[in-house]
Amino acid sequence: MPFEIVRNDITKMHVDAIVNPTNGNMFGTAGADGAIHKMEGSWLREETSKFERLMPGHVRLTPARNLPSKYIIHTVGPKWNGGGDGEEDILRCCYINALNLAIEMGFKSIAIPLIASGTFGYPKDRALATATATIGEFLLSHELDVYLVVYDRKAFVLSDTLFKNIEAYIDDHYVDTHDLRRNVREIDSELHYESTLTSKHSMSKHLMNAETVAFDKQKQRKLEDIVNYLGESFSQMLFRLIDQKNLNDPEVYKRANVSKQTFSKIRNLPDYTPKKSTVVALAISLKLNLDETKDLLQKAGYALSNNSKFDVIITYFIESGMYDIFEINEVLFKYEAELLGA
Repeated sequence: MPFEIVRNDITKMHVDAIVNPTNGNMFGTAGADGAIHKMEGSWLREETSKFERLMPGHVRLTPARNLPSKYIIHTVGPKWNGGGDGEEDILRCCYINALNLAIEMGFKSIAIPLIASGTFGYPKDRALATATATIGEFLLSHELDVYLVVYDRKAFVLSDTLFKNIEAYIDDHYVDTHDLRRNVREIDSELHYESTLTSKHSMSKHLMNAETVAFDKQKQRKLEDIVNYLGESFSQMLFRLIDQKNLNDPEVYKRANVSKQTFSKIRNLPDYTPKKSTVVALAISLKLNLDETKDLLQKAGYALSNNSKFDVIITYFIESGMYDIFEINEVLFKYEAELLGA
């Protein structure tokens, strides 16, 4: 699982290293820094006091004695001053330097909190966007399991525009089972009492909204394409699409946030069927349109439905031509849905 957003206490993460967002003196009494020092005890303060002051964006490594992790990577995030003092560049350096150090040390896994989003005042939506973009870009060329640890969902904030767009789309398309039954009863009642053409037209719209799959905004498939590939298996279709797009395996599974091991099973075991979230992740990686995504899912025995928020969110991104898997995972995490790939 290359990159996963998890809700947890970073002091409880069983990884090779955790990242400690600290101050220049590498000692704080609040937030993750305070919790880490409390768990480790006085020895860690004695250890960090031996070093010179840590500058923003830089990192330093110490062992861990009392934490589930083996090491602690200390870093200093930027204090927010309106965004005009290079705060984003410094924040990116925090992540990149911590990740590079993990690779240099031969670590296999690392857990990182949302750096600078607490007492340093970095806007939480911007902090999240920078974290996911930086980590995602890094993992395109490195092998490392990265966990972005969120202690409290209140600290996990999407950009205002994205959140409003998602909320509006869900409101227009999502139909839960209870609402579906209620809508059918309402439609039956209205059809009984209304007889005008206008009323009938209105009811047809309600019926369309109550269908299980109601996403048809993108260009339809060509009949010849459907006929030519009727007998394909999931893996055959997947690798045909990869070849058609002139991509190689690492490009696909890294952009899909899928582990090399999982992709190897798909490549080498013809009867292997991955989870639905993995199939969707691969469709996102290949930038398939909605029809192609539905076809790939069908080959694996899955479908999209508008009584699943996961499916509605995925459809929103595909219809919008937005294929950043880490941004999609931000939204899925916000709505407590299964993440893609990891």
